[in-house]
Amino acid sequence: MRILIQFPEGLKQKALEHAKKLEGEGHEVFISSSPTYGACDLAIDEAKNIKAEKLIHFGHAEFSHVDFNVEYVDYRIDAPLGILDDSLRYLEGYTKIGLITTIQHIHQLEEMKAFYSSHGKYVIIGKPYGFAKKPGQVLGCDVGAAASIDKAADAIVYVGGGIFHPLGAAYHTTKPLIAVDPFNNKILDMQEYRIAAQKRSRGRILSSIDAKNIGILVSTKNGQHNMSLAKILKSKIESCGISAAILISNTIDFDSINNMLEFDAFVNTACPRIATDDNERIRKPLLSPNELMEVLRIKEELSKSKK
Repeated sequence: MRILIQFPEGLKQKALEHAKKLEGEGHEVFISSSPTYGACDLAIDEAKNIKAEKLIHFGHAEFSHVDFNVEYVDYRIDAPLGILDDSLRYLEGYTKIGLITTIQHIHQLEEMKAFYSSHGKYVIIGKPYGFAKKPGQVLGCDVGAAASIDKAADAIVYVGGGIFHPLGAAYHTTKPLIAVDPFNNKILDMQEYRIAAQKRSRGRILSSIDAKNIGILVSTKNGQHNMSLAKILKSKIESCGISAAILISNTIDFDSINNMLEFDAFVNTACPRIATDDNERIRKPLLSPNELMEVLRIKEELSKSKK
């Protein structure tokens, strides 16, 4: 079988090892060297171009259905959980603890739960309701497992590497959120990050009030393509007397966007993290759809007040 294998950046060093293993089983194997941002970003075009019969995507669970033969390999990683002892001092006074992690550590979720339960905590594990597939699992773009327990929990604990995933959870929850990184031996209270994100969002909104031309970013990536939303937003923008255009690309290239000087602001319909995490890479305000709607609401109120 002709196979294309695809790895996220953190696992690309494993690509040759897996390619040789599959070749040893009699397959013809190619490695995708393109960047991938998750299971929303499958190398299907590349696979079709080389006439591959299967794409094997490592590091993520299934995101959404695609019209191609895709095998997902979760790639489990055992996180050293000794640091959980240190996390307890951050949780003093909190009885009900929400627990979240990534697909790489889902197999350790019960062990994490048992630890906190043994120290008198009532542990809540949220059910996913978006693209995530397993209880307690969060994605960069889907933190439903965290949002679903925000009201019930006194605090939420994320266990896993880095701050990318807990940042996403912090944007969409209100309760104290502690990020426990077993690999860097760090524990972070995410509240300051949450407040900073809220301030930046307000700044983007206020900076876009006087926009005369707005560009709507649409990605052609399989799991990020949202043309229907883009068309709805274009109609709403134009109904407020603002000029709008839909801008198409596969990967959002900020250098190219910065060259589109006619636009006063942009709104993102691709990966939702682009609007929150990549604003410093673009000269003009880059809004989420919700931020755009707030801009239009404020403009409408200002218009009424002038009459």
